[in-house]
Amino acid sequence: MTAWPSVGVVVPTHDRPGPLRAAIDAVLAQDYPGDVRTVVVYDRADPDHGLGDDLGVTVMSNTRTPGLAGARNSGILALDTDLVAFCDDDDVWLPGKLQAQVTALRSHPAAEFASCGIVVDYQGTMHPRLAGRDAVTHADLLRSRMVMVHSSTYLTYRDVLTSGIGLVDETIPGSQNEDWDLALRAAHRHPIVNVDTPLVRVVWGASSSHYARAWETKAASLHWMLAHHPELAEYRPGAARVYGQLAFAYACLRRRGDAYRWAWRAFSANWHERRVPFALAVASGLLPAETILRALNARGHGI
Repeated sequence: MTAWPSVGVVVPTHDRPGPLRAAIDAVLAQDYPGDVRTVVVYDRADPDHGLGDDLGVTVMSNTRTPGLAGARNSGILALDTDLVAFCDDDDVWLPGKLQAQVTALRSHPAAEFASCGIVVDYQGTMHPRLAGRDAVTHADLLRSRMVMVHSSTYLTYRDVLTSGIGLVDETIPGSQNEDWDLALRAAHRHPIVNVDTPLVRVVWGASSSHYARAWETKAASLHWMLAHHPELAEYRPGAARVYGQLAFAYACLRRRGDAYRWAWRAFSANWHERRVPFALAVASGLLPAETILRALNARGHGI
């Protein structure tokens, strides 16, 4: 095997020093034979340059569009490594993650992008989420969002991001679904290589991401996805999932007419789409949204 490629790790953050330190420590603890460089990108917060002195990482501010997408791109463009990986500031890479993914990526010469399994940590309870396959196709991601194809698992060639797949799209409302959009664009070029082992701990619940936005923005980002990936409508179960999410978002916004309209579209596309009864329960006032979300999160699932 030739020399191991260098890897640049982009960690976007706002103002959460505790989780951020844990995320960085896990990256630095990776037993990877090649060069690993970490860049922490502060978005809409004053950067802690002392962090870089302490841990040997590069600290910078988001120089592009405010938000998660701009922060990721700032980090990508600041690096000159062979590969680029992402890690959100509230997630933790598990031992062996980086070497396993680089090995898998290099074993498929035509491949450009890699992911891996995750374990969802909800209030200390762990739920492994695996794809059940060693490659994820464009059609797979149209049929299902595949939560395990998570941004903190992404590993790709830097030049593919800058001149192939393209950078993270900064026009998505609130940077919501920016990782799904990137994965769809990547898989459209070549199936994503997947290491089907839980190698990233993804935290849900009380310490959820700073980049999560209100329901209005969540709905806007889903409309953006439907407009920019019209093929989503061709896969009825996948389309029903998006329509069901829109119904739930509008129910949370107390826009009952829109909630019922999108719930009907979801039901028409897939009569057993599970988000339909949830959206109707919230829209009709039978259950508060938080009760439903807590119950789903406790099982390692989301809306």
